[in-house]
Amino acid sequence: MLQVARVAPRLLGEAAERVGAFLEETLAPDGAGTDRGGGRDLYYSVFALEGLHALQRPRPVERTAGYLRSFGDGEGLDLVHLACLVRCHASIESAPPAPLRDAMLSRLAGHRSADGGFAGAPGAEEGTLYHAFLAVSAHQDLGAPLEAPERLVASILSRECADGSFTNDALVPVGNVPSTAAALTVLRHLEAPRPARAAAWLRARHVESGGFLAAPAAPIPDLLSTATALHALSGAEATATLDAVREPCLDFLDSLWTGRAFCGNWTDETPDAEYTWYALLALGHLAL
Repeated sequence: MLQVARVAPRLLGEAAERVGAFLEETLAPDGAGTDRGGGRDLYYSVFALEGLHALQRPRPVERTAGYLRSFGDGEGLDLVHLACLVRCHASIESAPPAPLRDAMLSRLAGHRSADGGFAGAPGAEEGTLYHAFLAVSAHQDLGAPLEAPERLVASILSRECADGSFTNDALVPVGNVPSTAAALTVLRHLEAPRPARAAAWLRARHVESGGFLAAPAAPIPDLLSTATALHALSGAEATATLDAVREPCLDFLDSLWTGRAFCGNWTDETPDAEYTWYALLALGHLAL
C-alpha cells in the first residue's frame, strides 16, 4: 500500500491476460472486490484494483466510486478497512474531495494509540506494526504529513526483539517476517534509522526451496512473507540480496501459479486477489 510498489511483473502475454481476467472476475457488479466466498469487501477491493493497475488494465472507476460512497468518511470502520477505503479512493481518483479527505484524516487520528502508534480501534494504549503500516500508507494516499512521527518511530522500535526481528504487538514477544518488513518499510519512509540486524534477520528467513519463511519455526515458505521480505530488502540494501535469491524465489512463485492466478502457499489450492497482488509485488522486485 505504501507508494513504493514498483510492480513491473515478469508476466508477459497470455499469462498477464489470464491474471487480469481473474482479477476482473473478483470484482462484483458494483465495482467492489470480493473475498473467496464472494462477499464484497473493501480489503479485497484494494488488491483487485491495485492488481489491475499494476497490469495496466482498466478499472471500473465509476462503479467502484459508487461503492466507496456508501462508506462515507469511514465512520464505524476499523483501521484496516478505513485504510482500505482511503487506498481505494486513491486507486481510482487523484484525491478525494477536501471535506472527505479532512474527515478521513480525523478518523485516522482517532486510531492513534497512547504510545504514539496506531491501533485497530480508538482509545488503545498500544499500537501494532500492522496498523502503523496502514496508517502511514493512508496518510501518503491522502497527501498529508503524519503528526509527531517521532512518537510512531518510538512505538515501532519498542517492538524490536532480541534477535533483531520485530513483533506485531507486545502480547507476542516473537518476531515474524511481515512485522519485521513493515517495521523496516515504515522506518524508511519516516526517514528514521533502521536497525541493520533486522535486514540480516529477514535475509536468514530465505530457504533453499525458494521463498521466505514467516518465522524460523515455520514449516514452509509462504507468498505473503516472500513478497513483504523482498519489498523491505529492496529498500534496505541495493541489489545484492535480491540477486542471490532471484531465481529460487521465481521458482517458488511458479510453484504457486495455477495457470490464471496465485495461491498463498503449497497447502493452499484457492487463488485470490490478495495473494495474486503479492505475487505481482514480488515479481516486480525480482524483475531485472
